[in-house]
Amino acid sequence: MNKEKLKELESKINNEYGNIAGVVVLKDGEMRYEKYFNECTADSRIHVYSVSKSIISILIGIAIDKGYIKSVNQKVLDFFPDYIVKKGEKTIQNVTIKDLLTMTTPYKYKFAPYTYIKYFMSDNWLKFTLDLLGGKGQIGQFRYTPIVGPDILSGILMKVTGQTVLEFATDHLFSPLGIIVERNIFFRTAKEQSAFNKATNISGWVADASGLNSAGWGLTLSPVDMASIGKLLLDDGVWNGKQIVSTEWIKESTKEHSRWEKANLLYGYLWWIVDDGFAAIGDGGNVIYVNKKKNIVISITALFKQNVTDRIEFIKEYIEPIFENCIS
Repeated sequence: MNKEKLKELESKINNEYGNIAGVVVLKDGEMRYEKYFNECTADSRIHVYSVSKSIISILIGIAIDKGYIKSVNQKVLDFFPDYIVKKGEKTIQNVTIKDLLTMTTPYKYKFAPYTYIKYFMSDNWLKFTLDLLGGKGQIGQFRYTPIVGPDILSGILMKVTGQTVLEFATDHLFSPLGIIVERNIFFRTAKEQSAFNKATNISGWVADASGLNSAGWGLTLSPVDMASIGKLLLDDGVWNGKQIVSTEWIKESTKEHSRWEKANLLYGYLWWIVDDGFAAIGDGGNVIYVNKKKNIVISITALFKQNVTDRIEFIKEYIEPIFENCIS
């Protein structure tokens, strides 16, 4: 590969993408690049924010493969028969797993920041979210819900498997791939949560007081961990000869099911659909990028920073071209 191009890339990262913590590139199944920034190392673990959603998507697929869930067309409330629907509310009764996966579910809140504060203070994120489900919006209209919404999927996984999401993920996804996520993380104060968002040395997955792991955020990973996830999907769900998640699920979850018309962005089952592939994208510029045509996986971990430059554009323009013709 072109060493001068790599020097240019690293200079650009330091000068223009200064919050990047690590970059890993796999080409044709081989590690071609692994580099860390901002005093991070291979041992660092970064909060990858909404990349967590795409992990949940894989776990839902595994749960379906194993028969815990019959279909994405099952209605959400079928899993929570004890939940009491308020009088006059009908929309919530028709919401399906697929609606949650494709971000086409209506919610009652309008101003997310205010809702988030109440959410973080809640001891039961599942009930909090169910109470906001439905409203006057139409099922089928894309509405991206970064935090309040995906936790219902965590609740379903807990209900059908009898395990926490972290336990289920460890048994059926993380351990087979050699990924270690050490523990549940609980916050007692807003200060603890703020410290977690800035930390680089905490291995875990955030959970509420009931043990429900957050589905839209809260997972810490390394770029090697994320590249392994990407490689699993690139290889149609097979890892070291073992089928971890079905090929059918990967194909279904990484094709267009909905669209954010305002931004002209395509969405699968908690994966963003991009040219020749798909991506998991989290706040601050955390990314798992998979290009099926070029047989390449690129992962980036990043320290949180608001309003970061588009990382998919950065990958396609500055990283991918260096490695796409790389030969062993």
